[in-house]
Amino acid sequence: MLVKKRRIASVAKIKKAKSPRQIERHIKGVANHRRIEILFLISENKGIDVESISRNLRCNFKTTSVHLSRLAQAGLVRKNYRGRTVTHELSPYGWTFCKFLKTFQHS
Repeated sequence: MLVKKRRIASVAKIKKAKSPRQIERHIKGVANHRRIEILFLISENKGIDVESISRNLRCNFKTTSVHLSRLAQAGLVRKNYRGRTVTHELSPYGWTFCKFLKTFQHS
């Protein structure tokens, strides 16, 4: 019985490769200069709300909200609802893209 559990645990660790459609969704999520700025800002300020993001980037609240929705839809940003306030943090894929973009920015 122990042998079966170990086999199952080792099989569960294998990650499935992303499909081209999933990759496209992630890339389209960051295919805008404002969204890239939002990713960088969220990486520096975990738990930041829409109003603070729009203030820091000097961008319209509604535009910022739409960009955040697109980033969340792409799986790069997580939204946390706390009463009337919505805070944002990067998902694991968001961190990966942010690191890639920062490396790409300096190369």
